[in-house]
Amino acid sequence: MAAADRTEDTGGDDELFVLTAAMLTPERFPGVLGDDYPAACAHLGLDPLSDGYGLMFGQDGGGARWTVATTDAAMVACALAAWDCGLEYELSPGDDTLAASLPGWPLPVAVSVPGIPAPHDPVDEEAGPALAPPDVSVWGPPQRRMGADEIAVHWYEWRDQLAPGGAQEAETDTAPRTSPEPEPEPVPQPGTEPEPGTAVAGREPEPEPEAEAEAEAAAGTEAEPEEPEESATQESAQDPAAAAPPESAPALSHGGVRRALESAQGYLRTPPPPGRVRTTAGSLRADGPGWSLVARTDDIAFVLLDEAPGEVLPVGRGPALPPLLEALDKLASAPS
Repeated sequence: MAAADRTEDTGGDDELFVLTAAMLTPERFPGVLGDDYPAACAHLGLDPLSDGYGLMFGQDGGGARWTVATTDAAMVACALAAWDCGLEYELSPGDDTLAASLPGWPLPVAVSVPGIPAPHDPVDEEAGPALAPPDVSVWGPPQRRMGADEIAVHWYEWRDQLAPGGAQEAETDTAPRTSPEPEPEPVPQPGTEPEPGTAVAGREPEPEPEAEAEAEAAAGTEAEPEEPEESATQESAQDPAAAAPPESAPALSHGGVRRALESAQGYLRTPPPPGRVRTTAGSLRADGPGWSLVARTDDIAFVLLDEAPGEVLPVGRGPALPPLLEALDKLASAPS
């Protein structure tokens, strides 16, 4: 934690104790602020400068929350890199680089400064309404983008949780779904004959087909081997049409997924505003009205939708997804 000089706009105290910071550039910005860089800047009342800003979140000597924007984005980037490595770095931007001092925090900040009052919004009518993190008890565009940011930062944890066993076990890009669920075990019903091999009280289980084949082989009778059957997930990974009846379109778990992919495809024909497609924490990010996509170009994708509160919908690597992700990655890397 470091101390940084504050502008006079921030109130009676002359020092800001910086708790954390964030970048606000076309390539990197908190998704909670908007779908793209110009929208994120507009949320804070800033002009979308090509070099962007650094955002510092801290408290003044009275404990009031403040968000300070500086045009010295490179200095804030150095501080974030040092903090990630466990090193100290004092954020002290020059007065000539301070672009705005805004009351409140637009993001949740879990730390506070010891020895000063608890964090609270400043009582300063001239500063305007205080910024505040979105309410996580409801679902909407800010919450959807916050969820996508979380997945981008912790990609592998979400990858293992929602699509375990590798990309081939996720559904193809034509049939996305929610988190996989195990098939229920068959339960014998009263008055029906149990499945072969099922133990029933007072009765020996019937031998399974494999046991019969072994018995026939032991008796000198050769049983014809059966061809192994592939699971539906393996078939769909090798041939997307194998899991569906001939001449029928695969079913989608949510129609919004297809609309999101079509919207992302449209960005390749008509480039979107800066930051609408970007790389975040090594993951590809794309956002649009009502949807967010998080992916890795060599892996699967996840889609979040305004119309599917709290759901994370995996999209497996079928024939269409890899070229789309590669094209979006090139678009994100292109100069704006």
